[in-house]
Amino acid sequence: MESTGGPYLNTAAVTSPVGIARLLQMTFGCTTFSLVAHQGGFSAAYGTFCMFVWTFCFAITVFIIACEFTHLHSCLSLSWGNFTAAFAMLATLMSITAAVIYPLYFVQVGCYPIGCEVRDFRIAASVFAGLLFVTYAAEVFLTRAKPGQVTSYMATISGLLKIVQAFVACIIFGALVNDSQYGKYVATQWCVAVYSFCFVVTVVVVAFSVTGKTALLWFPFERSVVIYTFGAVLLYMSAAVIWPVFCFDSKYGSPRRPDLCAKGKCPWDSQLVIAIFTYVNLLLYVLDLAYSQRIRFVSHL
Repeated sequence: MESTGGPYLNTAAVTSPVGIARLLQMTFGCTTFSLVAHQGGFSAAYGTFCMFVWTFCFAITVFIIACEFTHLHSCLSLSWGNFTAAFAMLATLMSITAAVIYPLYFVQVGCYPIGCEVRDFRIAASVFAGLLFVTYAAEVFLTRAKPGQVTSYMATISGLLKIVQAFVACIIFGALVNDSQYGKYVATQWCVAVYSFCFVVTVVVVAFSVTGKTALLWFPFERSVVIYTFGAVLLYMSAAVIWPVFCFDSKYGSPRRPDLCAKGKCPWDSQLVIAIFTYVNLLLYVLDLAYSQRIRFVSHL
């Protein structure tokens, strides 16, 4: 007798290597935030960020598994391959950030003053947070574009780099609002404009790819993205020169960290973080430009 449920369920969604990785993501994510919520505890902005990461990634992973298992993703107005690839990369970046931040701020060797039970719960949560990152990284590795393979744009190196670029830009923005004194000079305001413009356009590129609307545009999306990436390289090159000069040259700023600068509230520290991640994003855009010469966009997968 033919099974009535067979045609409607996709068992590969939970039995394939990618499906198993997603099941582990769901398990490790649930375990991590359950340990923290039950006894480990969290506080301040750092702890809230970690809890947001774990619950957000868990919810989206459950959504992806449910949609693929029931074929409901075919009813959504999304380029499913682009969506899952983009989320896997974003979740990898967010989960490794939380896996570093939580033990750094909440785990200690001794039991005083939080007690041994709370300490043990926090250590366990940190271990599962690390495993969660490994499973998301494994999905990115399994779903990435192989040479000669026709796949979604977000699964290519160039597509994955777009997610990393946007994530790095968010780190820069976080440092900018942390008393970086960027409004002191017009030149540093130009750098902020560069960061903002590149972030917005990168997010738009990702959004069009994920929604599968690139074919509806009146201009060639593929060529436009390559031209934008080249422009972003030039813009970031200007910021990579201007920002350090106006922050660390003795004529405009301070080449050394001021002795009386409070830890966590020092503009010099924020300026240094911005300078470092400006060079990181410049490198990412250069790599993106190099890889974009070797791919072709496929929006409907």
